[in-house]
Amino acid sequence: MPADSRCTNFALLKVSSVRIPKVGARYIVPFLNEARLKIGILAVQGDFEAHATRLRELGAETLEVRTIADLEQCDGLILPGGESTTQLQFLQEEGLYDAIRNFANSGRAIFGTCAGAILLATEVKNPPQSSLRLMDMTVLRNAYGRQVASDVFFGPCKLKSGPMEMVFIRGPIIERAGNSLEVLAEYAGKPVLVQNKNLLAATFHPELTSDATVHEHFLQMASAHSAKPATA
Repeated sequence: MPADSRCTNFALLKVSSVRIPKVGARYIVPFLNEARLKIGILAVQGDFEAHATRLRELGAETLEVRTIADLEQCDGLILPGGESTTQLQFLQEEGLYDAIRNFANSGRAIFGTCAGAILLATEVKNPPQSSLRLMDMTVLRNAYGRQVASDVFFGPCKLKSGPMEMVFIRGPIIERAGNSLEVLAEYAGKPVLVQNKNLLAATFHPELTSDATVHEHFLQMASAHSAKPATA
């Protein structure tokens, strides 16, 4: 199947088990159970509604996540942009910190954008802070400058043949990506989109562009992992 072939409607996407193809190969996942994927979006701050709009356009159901009960209903989770320290405090106060770690360890898919990518990292600098420690990478906060200095760039991505639009808003830099991570896209010699099994992180904002590639890829991840435990 050509690299740009995509499944554009995720209305029937929940599966009991499926083998994941190599990242970057765009395969249609065999969907076994007639149930819409439900993707939760951490709704503390940031443009979580933009993520929800994109996911609904692709046929998925969305749910704003603020409690453990919300999270337990979901097949996948998006950690959106915003202020990572504020989001981390909310997760810790509401009991979602451990719940999200368990969610990831159960094999269900998580996608972090910008601040969400910071939360997923094992190490955070500039300044140092705690995190969920789910992806083996070192992230520098606010590395692309102030919000007024943020910009739009285009770069290559393994998920599509042409360049991908990348919107950076006070974006972090992935300073180090561990061997367990596959780099799906780079900008200025640094990874900006990385994946490890059921975990995906972007230092840019794909929800603010017209390109649905990254969200489509995440839905494929969520469909494949929705009922499949993670393996070491």
